[in-house]
Amino acid sequence: MHHIEPSYNLFLVALSFFVSVFGSYTGILLVKAAQSSTSNRAAWIIAAATALGGGAIWTMHFIGMLAYDMGMPVNYDPLITFASLAIAVIVVGIGLFFVAGNQNSIVRLLVAGVITGLGVASMHYSGMYAMNMAASMSYDPALFAVSIVIALVAATAALWLAFNLDGNIKMLLAAVVMGIAVCGMHYVGMAAMNMGEMDHTAHIEEGIKPLTLGLFIFCFSMLLLVLCLIVGMAQLSRTMYEAMEAEDDASEQSAYSTQFGKLDLSASKNG
Repeated sequence: MHHIEPSYNLFLVALSFFVSVFGSYTGILLVKAAQSSTSNRAAWIIAAATALGGGAIWTMHFIGMLAYDMGMPVNYDPLITFASLAIAVIVVGIGLFFVAGNQNSIVRLLVAGVITGLGVASMHYSGMYAMNMAASMSYDPALFAVSIVIALVAATAALWLAFNLDGNIKMLLAAVVMGIAVCGMHYVGMAAMNMGEMDHTAHIEEGIKPLTLGLFIFCFSMLLLVLCLIVGMAQLSRTMYEAMEAEDDASEQSAYSTQFGKLDLSASKNG
């Protein structure tokens, strides 16, 4: 038996923040694509929920877990691990759909923020529960409560930012804010965890190895996020092109009407 002194791999901490920001930016862009679409809005919101819940939140969570060196063998229960992914995507989707119904409603925003925030916290702690290791785990009540509050505030802010900001610079800044909030919730939640001394005689159940899980999640999520980003940008570009065409048609029609009016007036005078 010995006392456990966990440490962090700072490179993986930085990588978790990058993934969270990239996923947040992609999610915001997909929400903009949903707002610009008239026929496939539900599909765009589902894609945004996948980018935000699966990329910005869940992927960040597990890379952050991988960054946490607990000084002992650890693996993850696959069923609970991927159930936590489903929780993240579903609660973010519920929040987005709820706010999209009336994005000017403060009540809707707050309700969606609470639902999404509690869901994100559930994802985090169920993901930690998926760990199989030879040590007991408990939580500091104060830090646990702080992590829940951060999750609620972060979720509400994320939903507001997703529907109320335009322009690449603002969207990028919003993604950075969301990344900080998501990482803040995660690492405060990790700080709330207290581990007992390691029992070398304990049996560790079979599960997914952290490095294998981390590499798979990072590669798959980045591929998915890049594809979502490309498709979302294509949708926004098409919308802008259609708007420009409509504006040009309106200008031509106005010019034609003006010219026709002048010709008609001239003919009347000559007559």
